Amino acid sequence: MLVLGIDPGTATTGFGLVRSHDDRTELVEFGTVTTPADLPLPQRLQILYAGLDRLLRQHRPDQAVVEKLFFSRNTTTAIAVGQARGVVLLSLANAGIPVAEYTPNEVKQAIVGYGGGRKDQIQQMVRVLLHMDTVPTPDDAADALALAICHVHGEQMRHLIAGAT
Repeated sequence: MLVLGIDPGTATTGFGLVRSHDDRTELVEFGTVTTPADLPLPQRLQILYAGLDRLLRQHRPDQAVVEKLFFSRNTTTAIAVGQARGVVLLSLANAGIPVAEYTPNEVKQAIVGYGGGRKDQIQQMVRVLLHMDTVPTPDDAADALALAICHVHGEQMRHLIAGAT
Protein backbone atom coordinates (compact mmCIF):
# COMPACT_ATOMS: atom_id res chain seq x y z
CA MET A 1 0.00 0.00 0.00
CA LEU A 2 1.37 3.41 -1.00
CA VAL A 3 0.24 6.20 1.33
CA LEU A 4 0.62 9.93 0.72
CA GLY A 5 0.67 12.19 3.77
CA ILE A 6 -0.05 15.88 3.20
CA ASP A 7 0.50 18.79 5.59
CA PRO A 8 -1.38 21.62 3.85
CA GLY A 9 -0.30 25.25 3.77
CA THR A 10 -0.57 28.16 1.38
CA ALA A 11 3.15 28.99 1.40
CA THR A 12 4.43 25.46 1.92
CA THR A 13 2.59 22.17 1.63
CA GLY A 14 4.55 19.19 2.86
CA PHE A 15 4.17 15.73 1.36
CA GLY A 16 5.51 12.34 2.29
CA LEU A 17 5.07 9.01 0.55
CA VAL A 18 5.57 5.73 2.37
CA ARG A 19 5.01 2.17 1.22
CA SER A 20 3.73 -0.48 3.58
CA HIS A 21 4.16 -4.20 2.96
CA ASP A 22 4.71 -7.23 5.19
CA ASP A 23 4.46 -5.09 8.36
CA ARG A 24 7.30 -2.87 7.07
CA THR A 25 7.05 0.79 6.26
CA GLU A 26 9.58 2.29 3.88
CA LEU A 27 10.25 5.79 2.64
CA VAL A 28 9.44 6.48 -1.00
CA GLU A 29 9.76 10.27 -1.30
CA PHE A 30 9.15 13.46 0.61
CA GLY A 31 9.31 17.18 -0.03
CA THR A 32 7.24 20.31 -0.40
CA VAL A 33 5.17 22.26 -2.86
CA THR A 34 5.92 25.94 -2.30
CA THR A 35 4.33 29.09 -3.63
CA PRO A 36 5.84 32.59 -3.97
CA ALA A 37 4.61 34.98 -1.29
CA ASP A 38 4.31 37.85 -3.76
CA LEU A 39 1.66 36.15 -5.90
CA PRO A 40 -2.06 36.70 -5.36
CA LEU A 41 -3.82 33.89 -3.48
CA PRO A 42 -5.65 32.42 -6.50
CA GLN A 43 -2.34 31.92 -8.35
CA ARG A 44 -0.73 30.41 -5.25
CA LEU A 45 -3.58 27.92 -4.93
CA GLN A 46 -3.25 27.14 -8.63
CA ILE A 47 0.47 26.36 -8.18
CA LEU A 48 -0.40 24.11 -5.23
CA TYR A 49 -3.01 22.27 -7.30
CA ALA A 50 -0.63 21.77 -10.22
CA GLY A 51 2.13 20.49 -7.91
CA LEU A 52 -0.19 18.01 -6.25
CA ASP A 53 -1.55 16.90 -9.61
CA ARG A 54 1.99 16.12 -10.83
CA LEU A 55 2.75 14.23 -7.62
CA LEU A 56 -0.46 12.18 -7.83
CA ARG A 57 0.09 11.32 -11.50
CA GLN A 58 3.70 10.31 -10.88
CA HIS A 59 3.14 8.09 -7.83
CA ARG A 60 -0.54 7.08 -7.94
CA PRO A 61 -0.91 6.51 -4.18
CA ASP A 62 -3.49 4.04 -2.89
CA GLN A 63 -4.56 6.26 0.00
CA ALA A 64 -3.90 9.76 1.28
CA VAL A 65 -3.84 11.34 4.71
CA VAL A 66 -4.46 15.02 5.40
CA GLU A 67 -4.06 16.85 8.66
CA LYS A 68 -7.40 17.91 10.13
CA LEU A 69 -7.83 21.63 10.45
CA PHE A 70 -7.76 22.93 13.98
CA PHE A 71 -8.29 26.50 15.04
CA SER A 72 -5.66 28.34 16.95
CA ARG A 73 -5.56 31.95 18.01
CA ASN A 74 -4.34 33.10 14.59
CA THR A 75 -7.51 32.98 12.48
CA THR A 76 -5.71 34.41 9.44
CA THR A 77 -3.38 31.42 9.41
CA ALA A 78 -6.29 29.02 9.98
CA ILE A 79 -8.16 30.49 7.00
CA ALA A 80 -5.10 30.26 4.74
CA VAL A 81 -4.49 26.65 5.79
CA GLY A 82 -8.18 25.93 5.20
CA GLN A 83 -7.95 27.27 1.66
CA ALA A 84 -4.89 25.13 0.93
CA ARG A 85 -6.58 22.15 2.55
CA GLY A 86 -9.55 22.61 0.23
CA VAL A 87 -7.25 22.48 -2.80
CA VAL A 88 -5.59 19.35 -1.41
CA LEU A 89 -8.93 17.60 -0.84
CA LEU A 90 -10.13 18.59 -4.32
CA SER A 91 -6.94 17.23 -5.90
CA LEU A 92 -7.33 13.93 -4.08
CA ALA A 93 -11.02 13.66 -4.90
CA ASN A 94 -10.36 14.35 -8.58
CA ALA A 95 -7.75 11.59 -8.57
CA GLY A 96 -10.15 9.16 -6.88
CA ILE A 97 -7.87 8.62 -3.89
CA PRO A 98 -9.48 7.73 -0.54
CA VAL A 99 -8.66 10.27 2.18
CA ALA A 100 -8.18 9.80 5.91
CA GLU A 101 -7.81 12.70 8.32
CA TYR A 102 -6.04 12.94 11.66
CA THR A 103 -5.59 15.71 14.20
CA PRO A 104 -2.07 16.73 15.22
CA ASN A 105 -2.63 15.10 18.62
CA GLU A 106 -3.68 11.80 17.03
CA VAL A 107 -0.49 11.80 14.95
CA LYS A 108 1.66 12.59 17.98
CA GLN A 109 -0.01 9.79 19.93
CA ALA A 110 0.64 7.31 17.12
CA ILE A 111 4.25 8.34 16.49
CA VAL A 112 5.64 9.08 19.97
CA GLY A 113 2.94 7.58 22.22
CA TYR A 114 1.95 10.91 23.72
CA GLY A 115 -0.53 13.43 22.30
CA GLY A 116 1.56 16.32 23.58
CA GLY A 117 4.81 15.17 21.95
CA ARG A 118 7.24 17.84 20.80
CA LYS A 119 8.07 18.45 17.15
CA ASP A 120 11.68 17.28 17.59
CA GLN A 121 10.47 14.00 19.18
CA ILE A 122 8.17 13.36 16.23
CA GLN A 123 10.90 14.12 13.70
CA GLN A 124 13.33 11.76 15.44
CA MET A 125 10.75 8.97 15.51
CA VAL A 126 9.99 9.50 11.81
CA ARG A 127 13.73 9.21 11.14
CA VAL A 128 13.95 5.98 13.16
CA LEU A 129 10.78 4.38 11.78
CA LEU A 130 11.81 5.06 8.18
CA HIS A 131 15.48 4.11 8.75
CA MET A 132 16.72 7.53 7.64
CA ASP A 133 20.21 8.83 8.35
CA THR A 134 18.99 12.32 9.23
CA VAL A 135 15.78 13.99 10.33
CA PRO A 136 13.60 14.84 7.33
CA THR A 137 13.40 18.54 6.53
CA PRO A 138 11.67 20.90 6.21
CA ASP A 139 9.19 20.52 9.08
CA ASP A 140 6.21 20.42 6.70
CA ALA A 141 7.62 17.34 4.94
CA ALA A 142 8.45 15.66 8.26
CA ASP A 143 4.89 16.31 9.44
CA ALA A 144 3.53 14.81 6.21
CA LEU A 145 5.64 11.68 6.71
CA ALA A 146 4.35 11.42 10.30
CA LEU A 147 0.78 11.59 8.97
CA ALA A 148 1.46 8.79 6.49
CA ILE A 149 3.12 6.60 9.15
CA CYS A 150 0.22 7.24 11.53
CA HIS A 151 -2.21 6.02 8.90
CA VAL A 152 -0.16 2.96 7.97
CA HIS A 153 0.09 1.91 11.62
CA GLY A 154 -3.65 2.45 12.06
CA GLU A 155 -4.42 0.35 8.98
CA GLN A 156 -2.15 -2.44 10.23
CA MET A 157 -3.93 -2.38 13.60
CA ARG A 158 -7.37 -2.42 11.93
CA HIS A 159 -6.35 -5.48 9.87
CA LEU A 160 -5.06 -7.27 12.98
CA ILE A 161 -8.29 -6.58 14.85
CA ALA A 162 -10.43 -7.65 11.87
CA GLY A 163 -8.45 -10.90 11.63
CA ALA A 164 -8.89 -11.64 15.33
CA THR A 165 -12.69 -11.35 15.25
